Parts: sequence; structure tokens; C-alpha cells
Amino acid sequence: QVQLVESGGGLVQAGGSLRLSCAASGRTFSTYAMGWFRQAPGKEREFVARITSSGVSVYYSESVKGRFTISRDNAKNTVDLQMNSLKPEDTAVYYCAADRTRPYGITVVPRDYGYWGQGTQVTVSS
Repeated sequence: QVQLVESGGGLVQAGGSLRLSCAASGRTFSTYAMGWFRQAPGKEREFVARITSSGVSVYYSESVKGRFTISRDNAKNTVDLQMNSLKPEDTAVYYCAADRTRPYGITVVPRDYGYWGQGTQVTVSS
């Protein structure tokens, strides 16, 4: 079992920054790829970013590329999402997710991630 706990959400003005963090339980964190997703009211959950198990490869959705940065610390069992130049359309609940079956490569499909955190709210005011 993997337990994920997100933190760092909040209210920020457009153009501002936030850093989300996800803490994972367990001793095999370094074998999972990790992802961030978000879900706005009335919309489907969408892919934001992914980092492979070793941290060598990262992937971003087109809507956040150049503004968000995903990183991980396998010694601390954490994965972070640095969000800069935030826009009102970034407002959503952000979820951390773990993919135990594909440590490398890319998948943006939520059902491919077997473990999820409870989510943290990010609100960007205009």
C-alpha cells in the first residue's frame, strides 16, 4: 500500500507562485513514477506533470509547460510541483498520484495510476 498526502495549496493572485508537495509512505517510493493531476469543478481530471522513478525524465501538459516544474527527492519520499506564473484557469484541486507499474515513460491516463492523495485546493484570483 502507498499513502500519499499533498500539501501547499492555497489562494494566490494571478502571476504568483505556489509549491505543492506530496509525501509518500513506504520503502519503495524510488520504484514508482509519480504524477500530478488536477480537477476543476465540472471538468474531468486532467494530467499536469509526471516524473519517472529515477527523476531523469519529466513530462508536462502543454497548458503548464514552461511554468510548472516537477521534482522528486527519493531520500525523503517526496515529489513537488513548483507552479509559477499562475493563471485563473489553473484553479483546481491538485492530486498527487503514484504509478507502480510503469516506472519509466509516460502515461497521462488517470486509471494508470494506482494510488492517489486526497487533493489540495489551488485557487488563482484574477
